[in-house]
Amino acid sequence: MTLVLYTHPMSRGRTARWMIEEIGVPYRTEILDFGSTARAPDYLAVNPMGKVPAIRHGDTVVTETAAICAYLADAFPEAGLAPPLPDRGAYYRWLFFAAGPIEAAAANQALGVDVPADKRGMVGYGSMEAVVAAAQSAVSATPFIAGERFSAADVYVGASIAWMTQFGIFPKTPAFTAYWDRIKDRPALQRANGIDDALIAERKARADRETKGV
Repeated sequence: MTLVLYTHPMSRGRTARWMIEEIGVPYRTEILDFGSTARAPDYLAVNPMGKVPAIRHGDTVVTETAAICAYLADAFPEAGLAPPLPDRGAYYRWLFFAAGPIEAAAANQALGVDVPADKRGMVGYGSMEAVVAAAQSAVSATPFIAGERFSAADVYVGASIAWMTQFGIFPKTPAFTAYWDRIKDRPALQRANGIDDALIAERKARADRETKGV
């Protein structure tokens, strides 16, 4: 079955590409632009939210980056990126912790939303301090987020923590730094970053040429 990645090189699609590079199968890439091709009818039929990333695997469409990571780990078990089912507690727990509480806390902080202490029970993450403490505990307990082996959960959690610390949403603590150091040199990540970085450079060069009328 053909695997297609719908993405933009400056988006969460970078995480989806990393996951695809980890499974090591051929795929085709469709590059979309925010506000134009991502909002066109053809793509809205894939993702009505008009967001990237999304994948199509045969007749199956998956959106949301955490779901893409989980799906690909199951669709390509030979890559060994999902623990055996009886051992998936931490795998599911932290994969969806990153997609839920971490994402929500980061969005509220970026928007300047300060949840009053007496209202914290109404939000899924409680407080940013609680999220940071839980995340630090998770990355410190075992070498990888789900145990002794790298998994699809590390792709999503690792990318999330790298982004959070890069932009100052999470503090650059020794625990986060040590965890990222354990996964940042993976060949699949280097390949994925190389592809997306080249796309960014190509788009910038094209925009420069258009600006100069070349």
